[in-house]
Amino acid sequence: MKYLVVDLEATCSDDGSITAENMEIIEIGACWASPSGEVLQRFQQFVKPLVNPTLTPFCRALTGICQDDIDAAPLFATAAERLVRFAEEHRVPGSIWISWGAYDLKQLVKDSVLHEVKLPIAFPHQNAKKMFAKTQKIGKEVGMAKACELAGFRLAGQHHRGLDDAVNIARLIPWILGDAILGNAFARSDG
Repeated sequence: MKYLVVDLEATCSDDGSITAENMEIIEIGACWASPSGEVLQRFQQFVKPLVNPTLTPFCRALTGICQDDIDAAPLFATAAERLVRFAEEHRVPGSIWISWGAYDLKQLVKDSVLHEVKLPIAFPHQNAKKMFAKTQKIGKEVGMAKACELAGFRLAGQHHRGLDDAVNIARLIPWILGDAILGNAFARSDG
Protein backbone atom coordinates (compact mmCIF):
# COMPACT_ATOMS: atom_id res chain seq x y z
CA MET A 1 0.00 0.00 0.00
CA LYS A 2 1.16 3.51 -0.83
CA TYR A 3 -0.38 6.79 0.24
CA LEU A 4 -0.54 9.93 -1.86
CA VAL A 5 -0.19 12.85 0.55
CA VAL A 6 -1.41 16.21 -0.76
CA ASP A 7 -1.07 19.66 0.76
CA LEU A 8 -2.28 22.82 -0.95
CA GLU A 9 -1.53 26.46 -0.39
CA ALA A 10 -4.05 29.03 -1.56
CA THR A 11 -4.59 32.74 -1.92
CA CYS A 12 -5.51 34.28 1.43
CA SER A 13 -5.73 37.52 3.36
CA ASP A 14 -6.01 38.68 6.94
CA ASP A 15 -8.26 41.64 6.12
CA GLY A 16 -11.27 39.87 4.60
CA SER A 17 -10.38 40.87 1.04
CA ILE A 18 -10.22 37.19 0.02
CA THR A 19 -13.07 35.12 1.40
CA ALA A 20 -12.90 31.36 1.86
CA GLU A 21 -15.13 31.01 -1.21
CA ASN A 22 -12.68 33.01 -3.34
CA MET A 23 -9.47 31.26 -2.31
CA GLU A 24 -7.54 29.64 -5.16
CA ILE A 25 -4.70 27.15 -5.16
CA ILE A 26 -1.26 28.70 -5.58
CA GLU A 27 0.86 25.64 -4.72
CA ILE A 28 0.34 21.90 -4.94
CA GLY A 29 2.64 19.77 -2.83
CA ALA A 30 2.37 16.01 -2.94
CA CYS A 31 4.36 12.93 -2.17
CA TRP A 32 3.89 9.19 -2.32
CA ALA A 33 4.70 7.56 0.98
CA SER A 34 4.89 4.09 2.48
CA PRO A 35 2.93 2.96 5.57
CA SER A 36 6.13 3.56 7.57
CA GLY A 37 6.14 7.23 6.51
CA GLU A 38 9.02 6.93 4.07
CA VAL A 39 8.70 9.46 1.25
CA LEU A 40 9.02 7.63 -2.07
CA GLN A 41 8.36 10.33 -4.71
CA ARG A 42 7.76 14.10 -4.54
CA PHE A 43 5.78 16.62 -6.56
CA GLN A 44 5.65 20.41 -6.29
CA GLN A 45 3.86 22.85 -8.59
CA PHE A 46 3.06 26.55 -8.28
CA VAL A 47 -0.28 27.63 -9.76
CA LYS A 48 -1.28 31.02 -11.15
CA PRO A 49 -4.64 32.14 -9.68
CA LEU A 50 -7.32 33.77 -11.83
CA VAL A 51 -9.58 35.63 -9.40
CA ASN A 52 -6.88 37.22 -7.20
CA PRO A 53 -3.66 37.00 -9.22
CA THR A 54 -1.73 39.33 -6.89
CA LEU A 55 -0.73 37.73 -3.61
CA THR A 56 -1.51 39.69 -0.46
CA PRO A 57 1.36 40.63 1.86
CA PHE A 58 -0.22 38.27 4.44
CA CYS A 59 -0.19 35.35 1.97
CA ARG A 60 3.43 36.02 0.95
CA ALA A 61 4.52 36.20 4.61
CA LEU A 62 2.56 33.07 5.63
CA THR A 63 3.72 30.85 2.78
CA GLY A 64 7.01 32.38 1.71
CA ILE A 65 5.75 32.15 -1.87
CA CYS A 66 6.85 35.07 -4.04
CA GLN A 67 4.76 36.89 -6.61
CA ASP A 68 7.33 35.97 -9.29
CA ASP A 69 6.76 32.24 -8.54
CA ILE A 70 3.05 32.67 -9.15
CA ASP A 71 3.38 34.95 -12.19
CA ALA A 72 5.59 32.35 -13.92
CA ALA A 73 3.31 29.42 -12.98
CA PRO A 74 0.74 27.71 -15.19
CA LEU A 75 -2.99 28.00 -14.60
CA PHE A 76 -4.73 25.29 -12.58
CA ALA A 77 -5.76 23.21 -15.62
CA THR A 78 -2.11 22.61 -16.56
CA ALA A 79 -1.03 22.10 -12.94
CA ALA A 80 -3.89 19.62 -12.45
CA GLU A 81 -2.76 17.63 -15.51
CA ARG A 82 0.74 17.39 -14.02
CA LEU A 83 -0.73 16.21 -10.70
CA VAL A 84 -2.81 13.58 -12.54
CA ARG A 85 0.34 12.25 -14.23
CA PHE A 86 2.23 12.14 -10.91
CA ALA A 87 -0.65 10.46 -9.10
CA GLU A 88 -1.30 7.85 -11.79
CA GLU A 89 2.36 7.12 -12.53
CA HIS A 90 3.00 5.89 -8.99
CA ARG A 91 -0.45 4.58 -8.07
CA VAL A 92 -0.84 0.95 -6.95
CA PRO A 93 -4.08 -1.00 -6.41
CA GLY A 94 -5.81 0.14 -3.23
CA SER A 95 -4.04 3.52 -3.09
CA ILE A 96 -5.73 6.34 -1.24
CA TRP A 97 -4.84 9.97 -0.95
CA ILE A 98 -4.72 11.81 2.31
CA SER A 99 -4.59 15.40 3.46
CA TRP A 100 -4.55 17.03 6.87
CA GLY A 101 -8.24 17.86 7.20
CA ALA A 102 -10.98 18.26 4.61
CA TYR A 103 -9.78 21.60 3.22
CA ASP A 104 -7.51 20.21 0.50
CA LEU A 105 -10.24 18.02 -1.01
CA LYS A 106 -12.74 20.89 -0.95
CA GLN A 107 -10.23 23.29 -2.52
CA LEU A 108 -9.34 20.82 -5.28
CA VAL A 109 -13.05 20.45 -6.05
CA LYS A 110 -13.56 24.25 -6.10
CA ASP A 111 -10.61 24.90 -8.41
CA SER A 112 -11.61 22.00 -10.67
CA VAL A 113 -15.09 23.52 -11.04
CA LEU A 114 -13.71 27.03 -11.57
CA HIS A 115 -11.35 25.84 -14.32
CA GLU A 116 -13.82 23.29 -15.75
CA VAL A 117 -11.50 20.30 -15.39
CA LYS A 118 -11.95 16.88 -13.84
CA LEU A 119 -10.83 16.36 -10.27
CA PRO A 120 -7.11 15.53 -10.63
CA ILE A 121 -7.08 12.63 -8.17
CA ALA A 122 -9.48 9.85 -9.09
CA PHE A 123 -9.16 7.59 -6.08
CA PRO A 124 -10.50 7.73 -2.50
CA HIS A 125 -9.58 10.47 -0.02
CA GLN A 126 -9.11 10.12 3.72
CA ASN A 127 -8.89 12.90 6.30
CA ALA A 128 -5.55 12.27 8.04
CA LYS A 129 -6.30 14.82 10.76
CA LYS A 130 -9.44 12.95 11.79
CA MET A 131 -7.71 9.56 11.51
CA PHE A 132 -4.82 10.76 13.71
CA ALA A 133 -7.20 11.98 16.46
CA LYS A 134 -9.14 8.72 16.35
CA THR A 135 -6.23 6.26 16.25
CA GLN A 136 -4.32 8.17 18.92
CA LYS A 137 -7.46 8.59 21.08
CA ILE A 138 -6.65 12.24 21.82
CA GLY A 139 -10.28 13.35 21.79
CA LYS A 140 -9.82 16.33 19.49
CA GLU A 141 -8.29 17.06 16.13
CA VAL A 142 -5.02 19.00 16.18
CA GLY A 143 -3.06 20.88 13.57
CA MET A 144 -0.32 19.16 11.62
CA ALA A 145 2.48 21.03 13.43
CA LYS A 146 1.02 20.02 16.81
CA ALA A 147 0.70 16.40 15.63
CA CYS A 148 4.40 16.38 14.69
CA GLU A 149 5.26 17.78 18.12
CA LEU A 150 3.12 15.10 19.81
CA ALA A 151 4.83 12.41 17.73
CA GLY A 152 8.18 13.72 18.92
CA PHE A 153 9.71 15.31 15.84
CA ARG A 154 10.32 18.81 14.49
CA LEU A 155 8.75 20.07 11.31
CA ALA A 156 10.93 19.53 8.26
CA GLY A 157 11.17 22.46 5.87
CA GLN A 158 8.91 25.50 5.99
CA HIS A 159 5.43 25.30 7.49
CA HIS A 160 2.68 26.44 5.08
CA ARG A 161 4.56 25.27 2.01
CA GLY A 162 2.82 22.54 0.05
CA LEU A 163 5.59 19.99 -0.44
CA ASP A 164 7.17 20.52 2.99
CA ASP A 165 3.81 20.07 4.72
CA ALA A 166 3.03 16.99 2.59
CA VAL A 167 6.36 15.46 3.66
CA ASN A 168 5.61 16.19 7.31
CA ILE A 169 2.16 14.56 6.97
CA ALA A 170 3.84 11.55 5.35
CA ARG A 171 6.16 11.26 8.36
CA LEU A 172 3.02 11.06 10.54
CA ILE A 173 1.55 8.09 8.64
CA PRO A 174 2.49 5.49 11.30
CA TRP A 175 0.57 7.55 13.88
CA ILE A 176 -2.29 8.23 11.44
CA LEU A 177 -2.68 4.49 10.84
CA GLY A 178 -2.28 3.64 14.52
CA ASP A 179 0.88 1.60 13.92
CA ALA A 180 2.72 4.00 16.27
CA ILE A 181 1.28 5.32 19.52
CA LEU A 182 1.98 8.73 21.02
CA GLY A 183 2.56 7.38 24.52
CA ASN A 184 4.84 9.56 26.58
CA ALA A 185 5.19 12.26 23.94
CA PHE A 186 1.48 13.08 24.28
CA ALA A 187 1.45 12.73 28.06
CA ARG A 188 4.33 15.24 28.38
CA SER A 189 2.80 17.85 26.09
CA ASP A 190 -0.76 17.48 27.39
CA GLY A 191 -0.02 17.52 31.09
